[in-house]
Amino acid sequence: MLDRVRHARHPLHGWRRWAVIAGQGLAGFVVLFALVNLTLSLSTFRGEDPFTRTVHELRVLWFSPPPGQPMPPGAFPTVYGRDLGPAPDTAAIHAFLEREAEDGVFLLDHVMVDRVLKLNGRVDARSLPVGVYVGAHALGPDGLPFVPVTKFLAHYLLFPRHAYILVVPEQGPAIAFSASQNAKFGIDIHPDRLSAEVAPFTPEAYDFPSSGEALHEMTRITDDPARVAGAVGALKGAQARLEKEGLTYGLLAPNSNTAVGCVLQGSGAITEQARSSILLALRAPGFGARCD
Repeated sequence: MLDRVRHARHPLHGWRRWAVIAGQGLAGFVVLFALVNLTLSLSTFRGEDPFTRTVHELRVLWFSPPPGQPMPPGAFPTVYGRDLGPAPDTAAIHAFLEREAEDGVFLLDHVMVDRVLKLNGRVDARSLPVGVYVGAHALGPDGLPFVPVTKFLAHYLLFPRHAYILVVPEQGPAIAFSASQNAKFGIDIHPDRLSAEVAPFTPEAYDFPSSGEALHEMTRITDDPARVAGAVGALKGAQARLEKEGLTYGLLAPNSNTAVGCVLQGSGAITEQARSSILLALRAPGFGARCD
């Protein structure tokens, strides 16, 4: 390869020639990175029918509107009409999501959440089965003019995911544990410090489904009533410990995925070996980093 580069015929010479070679190499690396991520995106956690799953995802991304704009009237019938009809009630949605949760990883997307809000005004046990879930979604901007393009790129070509924990109790609203930089939560003091937010799962929440983050892959960790009842208190304890540690946020670790992974390991929901798996390390960088 080096011999080929040395003897390559370029119309340019000197530093310009090497600048072109470096640019070509960088472009090739970016394309290779995107192809690898696309392969991973279309091959992992796809269920028994990956083609149907991909069609579903593309429909959700197509209909998902930017913040401040209403969901198109035909979005839900187009995406879910075959399974639920054009206008299902809360009981039908609950039964559907319960069946989906039994299969392991399932999608909680922007179109479905919009329908739930229109029916009940909030996300709670009336629509989403009781349990503790780990959600993962792509990272991408929500605002115009970028989101119409970047939401597709973020979901398929930029493979890493941001993780959070969702608790759906018997009574009251669903609660999300989201970790990130202080600045992402509007905190000006130590903006680069890693912190967590425990808040109702509403459109104002950090990890709520939105246009740039329209597809959330959910995994139910437990539906044991005792563990679900104590989950919010445990998450608030984890939030307090994280604030006390005063860690600086890192791109790979410690980051939001690290916080979520360590909370799950500390609760016994996942082992250290499983948390440090190679696939999770690729999918959620920082998830398997050291907890101490």
